[in-house]
Amino acid sequence: MINIETIVQQVPVVHIQGNTNTLVKDITLDSRKVQPGSMFVAISGSSRNGHQYIQEVIEKGAVAIVCEQLPVSLQSDVVYIHVKHTQEIVGLLAANFYDHPSKKIKLIGFTGTNGKTTCATLSFQLFTQLGYVCGLISTVQNQIGHLIVPATHTTPDAISLQKLLHEMVASGCAYVFMEVSSHAIHQHRIDGTSFAGGCFTNITHDHLDYHKTFDEYIRVKKKFFDDLPSHAFALTNVDDKRGEVMLQNTQARKRFYSLKTLADYKGKIIENNLSGLYMQVNNQDVFFTMIGEFNAYNLLCVFGVAIELGEEKQQVLQLLSTLRGAEGRFDYIVSPKDKVLGIVDYAHTPDALLNVLATINKLRNGNETLYTIIGCGGDRDKTKRPVMALVASEHSDKIIFTSDNPRSENPNTILDDIEAGVPVHQRKKCLRIEDRKEAIKTACVMAAPSDIILLAGKGHEKYQEINGVKYEFDDKKILTEMFDRYEK
Repeated sequence: MINIETIVQQVPVVHIQGNTNTLVKDITLDSRKVQPGSMFVAISGSSRNGHQYIQEVIEKGAVAIVCEQLPVSLQSDVVYIHVKHTQEIVGLLAANFYDHPSKKIKLIGFTGTNGKTTCATLSFQLFTQLGYVCGLISTVQNQIGHLIVPATHTTPDAISLQKLLHEMVASGCAYVFMEVSSHAIHQHRIDGTSFAGGCFTNITHDHLDYHKTFDEYIRVKKKFFDDLPSHAFALTNVDDKRGEVMLQNTQARKRFYSLKTLADYKGKIIENNLSGLYMQVNNQDVFFTMIGEFNAYNLLCVFGVAIELGEEKQQVLQLLSTLRGAEGRFDYIVSPKDKVLGIVDYAHTPDALLNVLATINKLRNGNETLYTIIGCGGDRDKTKRPVMALVASEHSDKIIFTSDNPRSENPNTILDDIEAGVPVHQRKKCLRIEDRKEAIKTACVMAAPSDIILLAGKGHEKYQEINGVKYEFDDKKILTEMFDRYEK
């Protein structure tokens, strides 16, 4: 237990009413999780306001309330901490409560539209192979050494993040590799967290349902690098036209990686085929088991991280050459008899889909038919839906439009939005099958030996969300079952 005086150190408060020597057992944003001895932080959210639960949590035994508006009636045995914006200070409170765990490890953050999961996962795998106990915070899963902790968001809420980092420190982690989403930056979830390094992968059209404009999306991503300390490193993809912009105002030491120009970490693709990537990395020839130009960038990023953290070049490249990356990222299987290539990928933005399709088209012989199965999530950025369809129709032989996670939206409304992006001359190659399992089955039935099926959008996810309910649904598992059932 920690006293309130310690928890509020360096936190901008308007006023504190009550005894700051009061001991706090835990800290929470969720009124349902309050127990005797809790500190409750009342967040004014877009859907619900935590201030309306203040009396309820006091009755449950909360000893401290952090709020933007003090209640009309104050209780003498409760400490009230009045602040201007609770969301902006909750990370600082949590970091104090958990004794600043990020300062006791080397925490590396990865941000960008695409590649975050792969870079974080590869770094975790690499440093584990190097003999370190490591932590991973990613979209797919969180991991403490060999212990897997399910992930619910790309970046956890501010309190959950500090608690997770605290557990990683207690477990002996030396390094933690973390995806940093634009939502997390904007919502102050990483405030109070000290990063030893930050990496930028790329930035493309995504999350405009949240950020409203592309300029705002860029500004939020850039803030992560603006806030890095001088003792950290900032590594950026200089081939992305906004790669250097990200580092304009950082105090961290600037480092660059590239396939196309001079950089601290320079790569050159010599061969790129379905067996892997043959590359030159800082003048060293290496064969990697991963596939595609986008993975060449991911590998360069991870290589740069390892060297910045003081690891030896030859050993890093040797270990990297054996790694496979994250689940659901260009995750491929081959049907036993007909050798149909099935690829499961999380690509859910136009740029990510284009990268995957471009990679497939570079690797194919030309005689295979490429089937692309795609949908778009409900209650998310609607402007990208027709763009996804345009990309798919321009780079695939056959397309099946289907449901992704419709959430609260009508699946057919989403499909209407998607199909609007198909040019008239491409419409004959398109099918519309709302049921995702049926869409996968149809592609498997239609595919001839050696054809290619790209199943895009959900990747590692093990569910399909429909009207607030998450139903079990695993793209890779279903594709494997269909391969076994419909072999010619």
